[in-house]
Amino acid sequence: MRRAVPFTQHRASRVARTLRTCPLASSVLLLSAALAQAQFIDNFDGPSVQLDPEGLNGWLFRPGDGTATMDLRQGGDGYASIFVDATTDRRGIWWALIERKVSDHMDLSPMQKPGHQFRIEARIRVSHASRRVNLQVATQRSTDYDANLMEYDIADTTNWHVISMTTHEFDARPGDTVFGHMALMDWGLEKYRVDVDYIKVDIVDPATAGPDKGDPIPYHPPVASPTNFSEHVDVAQDSIIDLVDTDINENDWSVEDKARGKINLLSVDESHHAILRWNLSRFAGKKVADHGLLELTTYSVQRKAGYVKDFGLIRVVEILGGDSEWEQNNVTTDSFCHYEPLNRVLNTQMIIDWPVSPGDGAKTYLTISKTVLQRLIDGKTHGIAIKALGAIDASFYSMENQYGKYSARLHFNVAK
Repeated sequence: MRRAVPFTQHRASRVARTLRTCPLASSVLLLSAALAQAQFIDNFDGPSVQLDPEGLNGWLFRPGDGTATMDLRQGGDGYASIFVDATTDRRGIWWALIERKVSDHMDLSPMQKPGHQFRIEARIRVSHASRRVNLQVATQRSTDYDANLMEYDIADTTNWHVISMTTHEFDARPGDTVFGHMALMDWGLEKYRVDVDYIKVDIVDPATAGPDKGDPIPYHPPVASPTNFSEHVDVAQDSIIDLVDTDINENDWSVEDKARGKINLLSVDESHHAILRWNLSRFAGKKVADHGLLELTTYSVQRKAGYVKDFGLIRVVEILGGDSEWEQNNVTTDSFCHYEPLNRVLNTQMIIDWPVSPGDGAKTYLTISKTVLQRLIDGKTHGIAIKALGAIDASFYSMENQYGKYSARLHFNVAK
């Protein structure tokens, strides 16, 4: 997008003041030197953010897929802020992006040689956690917008976090326009803020540039086979909570099947969530090696036949608060929330939205990121909830059936 902001005297003096007072002075010096050498850098040090609705000579910002509104403006001394107001939105599938041309002063000829890629890096702070943002690089010729798009899970609201994404087999040629992009998606139905200290873009040799920062998560990675994993853990407790009758335990939700008698179900619709938790104590202190899977077994699914974008799916979210030791035989919505609002108990940003595999006995496999799995093992996330995204009525087998034969199951690997 737009031209780089120079390493101004204002920023240099701000860094100098920090060096005199901060014990991490050497780290700050190295950071400022790296920023000064970037091929594109916006330090957001001016009196206002440079804007351009075309994204060519400044930042464009744009929301979509809902009624959320946004703004991009100077947020403080030396950083910009992205503001999103999603309080009028209903479905929670909005996105809000900032984007600009970054290639004005770049020599793109090295991209024609092996061993060169683009790297985009940002230093950010978020108002709500845990939440993900994404980084992307594209040209005016790009058609696969997911190929060089990564997400980053920001786990706290107090610290600044450096995140970076290095492209893979990126097709950029002399004369192309290269854009850098950062976005928020599906954070929830409140007001949100992301502070941005800087965004920089370089052409690098990945072999010598070092690993990306912030533990990048592929956007909708291919679904792995359960046989790829060594750990297969059945759910320890499962139930459903009723958003209307909040004081009733519905763990005995069931259907009378003509051939098999009573079948216990985990049903998900616009007034019922399924809730799941595992006993992962034997993995305490271990590190998850990579992304894993959540396995569900379908009993039935009903939904609208015609296609509507992001409609009639299930939304998988983390359980972050409430009663962490709920028991399926007596849990209700009220007891589960434990005096907290539901939008604080459940993360309002999904882990993943995904269609249900139709047909009795069909398997639905949902990718669970390494970061979420680690929080489950560390006890920071208390479990997983399954919600309806749009009009859908989906029922899955609960753990009570056939001695847990069709229980919800986590598949993952731990580091050796």
